[in-house]
Amino acid sequence: MVGLGNPGPQYADTRHNAGFWLVDELARQHGGQFRPESKYHGETCRIALAGQELWLLKPMTFMNRSGLAVAALARFHRIPLPAILVAHDELDLPLGVVRLKKGGGPGGHNGLRDLIAHLGGNDFLRLRLGIGHPGDSREVLDHVLRRPLALERALVEQAMVDALRELPRLIAGQWDRAVHALHSRRVESSSNPS
Repeated sequence: MVGLGNPGPQYADTRHNAGFWLVDELARQHGGQFRPESKYHGETCRIALAGQELWLLKPMTFMNRSGLAVAALARFHRIPLPAILVAHDELDLPLGVVRLKKGGGPGGHNGLRDLIAHLGGNDFLRLRLGIGHPGDSREVLDHVLRRPLALERALVEQAMVDALRELPRLIAGQWDRAVHALHSRRVESSSNPS
């Protein structure tokens, strides 16, 4: 499982780091600790979940070079693309919404674009954490690299709770059940507060 984000304290609390937030919380819940691993160009952690060993990876290559880290770990451990789950921020989903997706294009997400290029395909799983769209395409970069308001962060964190609750089903191969549970969940306040 890969969490996408940017390294460094200046990016730690920005919307673009929602993938990092999720894998950090997963590691915390299962007593894991991330450690730098230069051969994977990132920080890794191993945990046991649903009776299986799960690698967690946070690329330290910056978002637009995330594929380098993921490809290094996947190739070394011979992890096929369909066994990779990538958690990332998603502009096209409202705050508090979490969705699962198999394959597809990058949708304007530079981290996904680099993953597809380095992995040689797009047949990996995605866990998309809604961060909302600023409403103007010229504001996207500032939006993703800015800290969310407290209410916005709370909505993303609730989406993470929902996603992590379904993760054992995903690990056990119960994709359809996890999709149904997450995609049928209602979000009380999913519009962007201004």
